Amino acid sequence: MDDAAKKTALRMIPYGLYVLTAEGGDGAVAAATVNWATQASFAPPLVALGVKADSGVHATIKEAGVFALNFLGKDQQGAAFTFFKPLERDGDSIGGEAFEKGPAGAPLLLSCPAWVECKLAETVENGDHSIFVGEVTGAGVRTEPEGRADDATLWLKDLGDTVFYGG
Repeated sequence: MDDAAKKTALRMIPYGLYVLTAEGGDGAVAAATVNWATQASFAPPLVALGVKADSGVHATIKEAGVFALNFLGKDQQGAAFTFFKPLERDGDSIGGEAFEKGPAGAPLLLSCPAWVECKLAETVENGDHSIFVGEVTGAGVRTEPEGRADDATLWLKDLGDTVFYGG
């Protein structure tokens, strides 16, 4: 296989940016910026995520069995960069971002325009990232989008020409 062609081709997949959150049994909150996420089913509503297998958020989701996908708005580039690195909970905030617990217990970032809370339905472990399939059990919109909903969210390409993931 031509590795350069593979890398370029895979980087042509468009990615949104989200903050994935979960709370462990000890009260520790794990959060990470992720971009390998997609809706996977209408009925039941499912999302599928690729999560780095050796990350803290991966371990916390497996333990908790619930997680939230917090949708970043176009103006939240700073938050995207904040959650690229591991952070610790500080009361009801993480990385300077306030959160509340969702109905199933996952942390929901108050600054994000929308969120979905999911119950872990399936895990595929094959490679350096696991695929988590979550059944959407709750959803909320804090800021109604103007125009197309997908135009209101932050995309990886919005972070500039030097930020890539994939390939």
